[in-house]
Amino acid sequence: MQKGIKFRIYPNREQQNLINQTLGCCRLIYNKGLAMRNEAFRNGSKIGYSQTSAMLTELKKCEDFAFLKVVDSIALQQSLRDLDRGFVNFFQKRAAHPTFKSKHNHHQSYRTVNQGGKIRIAGKYIKLPKLGYVRIRQSMEVGKIKNVTIEHTPAGRYFAVLNVEFEPQPRPNNGGCIGIDVGIKEFYSDSNGSSVSNPKYLEKSMRKLIREQRKLSRKQKNSNNRNRQRIKVALVHERITNQRNDFLQKQSTMLIRENQTICIEDLKVKNMMRNHKLAQHIGSASWSKFFDMLAYKSVWYGNDVIKVPTLYPSSQTCSCCGYKNPLIKKWGCAIAPFFN
Repeated sequence: MQKGIKFRIYPNREQQNLINQTLGCCRLIYNKGLAMRNEAFRNGSKIGYSQTSAMLTELKKCEDFAFLKVVDSIALQQSLRDLDRGFVNFFQKRAAHPTFKSKHNHHQSYRTVNQGGKIRIAGKYIKLPKLGYVRIRQSMEVGKIKNVTIEHTPAGRYFAVLNVEFEPQPRPNNGGCIGIDVGIKEFYSDSNGSSVSNPKYLEKSMRKLIREQRKLSRKQKNSNNRNRQRIKVALVHERITNQRNDFLQKQSTMLIRENQTICIEDLKVKNMMRNHKLAQHIGSASWSKFFDMLAYKSVWYGNDVIKVPTLYPSSQTCSCCGYKNPLIKKWGCAIAPFFN
């Protein structure tokens, strides 16, 4: 199987300039490929990856685009592959139509493939195409590296996301069977009667976030002071994200280690987010990400995750004999104890 591992990297000034130049070139090629496809669609024809790849080859021969030869060529090809995948998802109705990338988006990334084993970790450094050895903060062992995604976050930090191959081994657990019900006040309550409170990291940091955002709104646009304040706001958001991800990883791992079968409700979180009074709290709880973690960890370690339909009559069904009482739905859950 494959999984992604994210490490922070510390490029020097020259490497930072080359990363930023690669990001700009990938964005340029992506936008030119998208414009080429849109123009062909307006003319009644259809083109694919091969035509856009030929366009990239012709651009490299022009003197005006000689800077494309400086950056990683595989990263440029991968940007066109991403464009092609975006159109495939659009035609199969899994995503919206691809849009042009903007340089004003402060979260940029590009991906390169490990051809010939050139990408490798050596001690405290990782060797990347065109960049050479970049200092890395490695927190776990990695297997065979398939590809690497270099990210530049709004807070000005650089990360390397490694896609590695690994062989998951079934992890022994306590063999329990549990059902969990997520919520806003309590993050989830299980069938054993215990519950985990919602940490509410966004709500706890809202006061600081409002204060920093207010300072940002008062800065003059396109000024250095505004850019420095923008980074402070991004650092608050990044801290909240890291806290939430750490909490979700620990809770999902604990459930996988203690139970063999986990039953969760098949919630339509996207539809629930339409409630403007609860959308912020639902987004802060991040139920969908929690369910995704349970899903892929169950595949790794041999657990079973069962999604219970939303309309399943769990409150009407007796947990002992399985008898279904339709009167509970008519009169409400207040009389449920009298029928158990």
